[in-house]
Amino acid sequence: MDIATIIGFVGGFILIILSIIVSGASLILYADLGSLVLVIFGSFLATVAANPLSVTRNFGKYMSFIFKKYKYDYTGVITTIVSFSEKARREGILALEDDIEDLDEPFLKKGIQLAVDGTDPEIIKNMLFIELDKLGERHNVGIGFFNLWAGVGPAFGMIGTLLGLIQMLANLEDQSNLASGMALALITTLYGSVLANLFLLPMKTKLEGRHAAEMMMKEIMVEGILSIQGGDNPRMIQMKLAAFLPPKERSIFEQTGGV
Repeated sequence: MDIATIIGFVGGFILIILSIIVSGASLILYADLGSLVLVIFGSFLATVAANPLSVTRNFGKYMSFIFKKYKYDYTGVITTIVSFSEKARREGILALEDDIEDLDEPFLKKGIQLAVDGTDPEIIKNMLFIELDKLGERHNVGIGFFNLWAGVGPAFGMIGTLLGLIQMLANLEDQSNLASGMALALITTLYGSVLANLFLLPMKTKLEGRHAAEMMMKEIMVEGILSIQGGDNPRMIQMKLAAFLPPKERSIFEQTGGV
């Protein structure tokens, strides 16, 4: 579980509750089930309507990406690639045939296998980057789902406000309920803003972060595969791939000697 996501959502919600309490207002004034249902489910269904059903079926998968903690072992992949390059340089690239089956990452396994099979470097590069492009397209579908939902959330809040105002104006003769009616009408706007800014936009940004992290891992693999096939010096390969790492992580990796 990604603790940062939980802390952000729960902490932000608690902060809103505390601000209401500190202001001296009653929490009951901000509770309206009908408005909540309209904003959450209305905006969700509008988002569903804008996407193929196959996208909605993946909703659980998107939520898993958001809440599950992912740790990409960049240094581990670099170490593996450099060790492969050392063996290929000593014994020839065909010597990697027996080691490919031990790889857990399908993308890296596929690339190394193509290199061992003697596939032209340009063809390998094109095949791997096509796979990366398609991966990006799949990721952008999920990102776009939450981006659209975040956009229509406040809009449904406004719809609820307009519905409340219509009802209030239809009963203008009852002056005693005008203030409470106006407050109730504005609640859906509040719900829409909270839904979009506290939950949906951070979810979209979290998916973008997951996408960037996975793409970086795959790009390291592509560079490593092409370098192995090109017969580059293992030390040079290590330096090239270490350039992908953030400065702090790169420094630690270099201090420990890499491989």
